[in-house]
Amino acid sequence: MLPWDPPTDAGQAFAAQVRATSLGKLVRDDVLGMILRGEIQAGQRINEPDVASRLGVSRVPVREALRELESSGLVEARKHSGVFVRRLSAEEVRGLYELRALLDGFAGRRSAQLPPPDRTALAEALDSSVGRMEHAARSRNVSAYYSENLRFHWIMVEATGNGALAETYRNIVQKLHLSRLTNLSHGMGMAASVVDHREIAAAVRAGDAARCEQLVAEHVERAHQRLAAAQELPQED
Repeated sequence: MLPWDPPTDAGQAFAAQVRATSLGKLVRDDVLGMILRGEIQAGQRINEPDVASRLGVSRVPVREALRELESSGLVEARKHSGVFVRRLSAEEVRGLYELRALLDGFAGRRSAQLPPPDRTALAEALDSSVGRMEHAARSRNVSAYYSENLRFHWIMVEATGNGALAETYRNIVQKLHLSRLTNLSHGMGMAASVVDHREIAAAVRAGDAARCEQLVAEHVERAHQRLAAAQELPQED
């Protein structure tokens, strides 16, 4: 599963999985999907009875799911008020982007250090991703561009074969997604970002680990700056 692409349907998909895993996990994935798709927005209260009724479960697994989402930093419980999707502060967004730059840079370095056959296959996948980003940018399809942008970086994260890195990266991307959702109506520097991604893919193909790490880290920092400017923060891909 991609880090920004949780289950999209609470109906048949939910029923099909219910025997294979815990109800709490299934409810968590369903609520997470609603949050990441923007169906429940930052600052909005999550209605426990509605979630339980829609999925045909009691409120016990719903509460279990919300506790797990709270521990991951995506929602917050307010005394006597309920559970709300979090709004990230400028400081938190900045810290998450700094950590993301480190992880993305590491993934870029490791990607460029792969054995030649694996590296070439990865470079081909990255080039294809850049092509889809270019198409989305030309058509001004910001949502499609954003998803493909994330896919590009996730391909490199997966190429490291480091499960701990992938899990940490997923959590960071999901938190930052709360902030990004409010800015998808903006172009967010798509043309310049496409150039960045093409240079990163070329560095992977060339096996230039140091340059790839630097390009990716700088790209993430510029992305943070663009988002911060769009949000009118003092300073955020």
